Amino acid sequence: MLNPDLQRLKPYPFEQLAALLSGIQPPAGVTPIPLSIGEPQHAPPQFVLDALTEHRGLIAKYPTTKGTETLRTAIASWLDQRFSLTRSPIDPETQVIPVNGTREAIFAAVQAAADRTVGGLLVMPNPFYQIYEGAAFMAGLTPHYLPIDASGQPDYRAVSDRVWADCQFCFICTPGNPSGTVIDEETLEYLIKKANAFDFWLASDECYSEIYRNTPPPGLLEVCAQMGHRDYSQCLVFHSLSKRSNLPGLRSGFVAGDASFIAPFLKYRTYHGCSMSMAVQKASELAWSDEDHVMVNRGLYAEKFQAAADILGDQLDSHDPGAGFYLWAKTPTGCDTFSRDLYAATGVTVLPGQFLGREVDGVNPGAGFVRMALVAEPNTCREALQRIQRFMTR
Repeated sequence: MLNPDLQRLKPYPFEQLAALLSGIQPPAGVTPIPLSIGEPQHAPPQFVLDALTEHRGLIAKYPTTKGTETLRTAIASWLDQRFSLTRSPIDPETQVIPVNGTREAIFAAVQAAADRTVGGLLVMPNPFYQIYEGAAFMAGLTPHYLPIDASGQPDYRAVSDRVWADCQFCFICTPGNPSGTVIDEETLEYLIKKANAFDFWLASDECYSEIYRNTPPPGLLEVCAQMGHRDYSQCLVFHSLSKRSNLPGLRSGFVAGDASFIAPFLKYRTYHGCSMSMAVQKASELAWSDEDHVMVNRGLYAEKFQAAADILGDQLDSHDPGAGFYLWAKTPTGCDTFSRDLYAATGVTVLPGQFLGREVDGVNPGAGFVRMALVAEPNTCREALQRIQRFMTR
């Protein structure tokens, strides 16, 4: 017998994309270019690779689930500086846990926090990162989907207090996936007040926070501190080195925030057995302590978004959201048809928005859009964009 909740898990978007493109071959002699998956392709920082080599001998030691004090201190220092938390500094002893990538931490956090005896809702944007939904199903919660609107984010003020009263966990994503848009400080403050008033966990997925063109996106803990909530009550943030530092295979991130969550979550993770390799901890400590490579990374993304504006112009209804590395583009035909025809004609893969969303009241807010991940090297992205431009012209 298996956990029946496993049957509730939906096919992953890339599984759906593979089925959509099955049997289709791009033109002969054309090298396929995937813009469908958000896997950074820029070179990882050499000093991180060197640290992994230098500390490879630590593979012989069991790591602690809590992580080393030096890593937690590096993370706390980065948070304090990046989000101006000097008046309410993060305590590396009680408010931070290193994790093996935020994907597993996002999923595990819901399992640790949910009260199955009463049930309730997990509130989330729609479209969304699929782990939010899977975490809800496996924790015995019901996903409550908030459609994103033209802004690229849900209208959180339209959510009724009845929904908030039934909410156990709420995921927000800023900058958003798939839209790339940022939640403003006023809205973050509104959500913090709701979380405190209705006693639910407000979890901000901020994995794309360091990829922006001009203005650094505000963070949930930053707004908490501005409000004088020095204990970060009911608030959690998830950050990763995958996007910030081009280290998706390192599987290194952290969760930080309310100490009353962090302590029991550490206990959960100790039983779960998901401690980070000591060599990875040493390399991560260096990555969180360096900003130069992050600035170079941002410059490459800015170059690619400018190329998208120059090449696509008004031929595809899309715009630079100012953060993240996704273009969320409205399609002239059905997003599945567009994606299939684009691949057949050009070898470029994009992700249909309907695979990232769920139909509610007869409407899937992801339908009619595609997500394009500008993660490849600039020349490769430029080639993909030129192929899309020629496809649109035809």
